[in-house]
This record gives sequence, C-alpha cells and structure tokens, in this order.
Amino acid sequence: MRARTRRLYTFGIAAVLLLAAAGLAFVALRQNANLFYTPQTLAEKGLPKAGREVKVGGWVEPGSLTYSDDGATMLFSVMDNGDAEILVSFTGIAPDLFREGQGVVAIGQFNEDGTFTARQILAKHDENYQPRELRPEAIGG
Repeated sequence: MRARTRRLYTFGIAAVLLLAAAGLAFVALRQNANLFYTPQTLAEKGLPKAGREVKVGGWVEPGSLTYSDDGATMLFSVMDNGDAEILVSFTGIAPDLFREGQGVVAIGQFNEDGTFTARQILAKHDENYQPRELRPEAIGG
C-alpha cells in the first residue's frame, strides 16, 4: 500500500470517528437540556400532553400559597412577567428557600384540567443569596 493511500484511509477513518463523536455529543446534550416552560410560553404555545413529565418555572405568586386541610398538599400559582399563571399542586416537603415571591422550578405533569401536579420542587435564589444565619437582621446589625 502506498503512503498516499494510507494517509487517505487514515484521514477517512479520523473523519468518520469525529463525526460519530460529534453526533453522540449532540444527542446526549439534547436529551439532558434542563429547559423549563414559563407560564407565558405555555399560554402562547399551549399545554403539553397530559401525563408527560415537564418542568415549569417562574415566581411563586404572592398571596397564592394555600395548604390542604391535612397540611400535606400545597397549592400555589407560578407567574412570570406576563399575564399568564400556572396552578401547581405539590405533596411533600418543600425546600427551605421556597416561599412566596421566590423563584421556583417544578417538575411534574399536567392533569386533564390544566393543573400542574409537581413531584419535585426546586427553589431558586438570586446571586445575592445569603443564608438566614448570616443576614444582618439575624446577626443583630
């Protein structure tokens, strides 16, 4: 086999391997994208199919947080900068940072009636987060 033919084969194999690696990376990144729906996006595009697991995110609307009679299930509305909102139902223990007016991402599914049933709640904080123990009002300053 001549050197020129060997280089051509080597280049061809390297190109195929590179394309395969790029294709695998693209598929892996696409499957693991952590995107969530906002209320405004859902109002414009419609709700996903009932039973399909999705993420919704926004802010917990102040004054919307209520608890069931047994105290295990909480209901609240998630809003964003638009007029739309999503009613969320969650049974379980909420994160420490969860409260009205705070950012939240809920993972779950929509019911037939349009209510979102969350199986997990993730509370978000801004870049100025400080633990309660270190805040000036907690220290006495």
